[in-house]
Amino acid sequence: MTSETKPFEIVSGVPGWAARAERLLAAIPASLPLLALRVALAVPFFKSGLTKWDGFLQLSDGAKFLFMEEFRLHVFGHAFAYPFPIAMATAAGIAEIVLPVLLVIGLFTRFAAFGLLVMTAVIQITIPDGWANFHLPWAAMALALVVFGGGRLGVDAILGTSRT
Repeated sequence: MTSETKPFEIVSGVPGWAARAERLLAAIPASLPLLALRVALAVPFFKSGLTKWDGFLQLSDGAKFLFMEEFRLHVFGHAFAYPFPIAMATAAGIAEIVLPVLLVIGLFTRFAAFGLLVMTAVIQITIPDGWANFHLPWAAMALALVVFGGGRLGVDAILGTSRT
């Protein structure tokens, strides 16, 4: 063992090529995966938001029907109707358009991600069976963006409001 041997290589017994690959992967700027998280989280919400509108601030009949007749809040073993279903459908429709746009451009990233995290929690109690395939990944992506921000590839960085 020489004084030039890296501690990583000694302790783990990792061959030199693997240690070099590890360093190469670690050199990827954090802003790239944060951008990928922003886009990945924005897409399903934005697509869902598009289905709620028939025109500018014209709520679709389908969205009205879902919130008035189909959707229920599953809490403490009971299913409750949405309070103020038209207002809730409108708020959800606006949030599903505005928050993803903010995420993609990286403006108010932490707040937009937090909004989608709250929406994911409401969606979870509305559709409890979707946690493993949809809600858990959405919540994980949103939480990562709340904690780490949007990175340097966004408007927050230009405005100086991003720490990453």
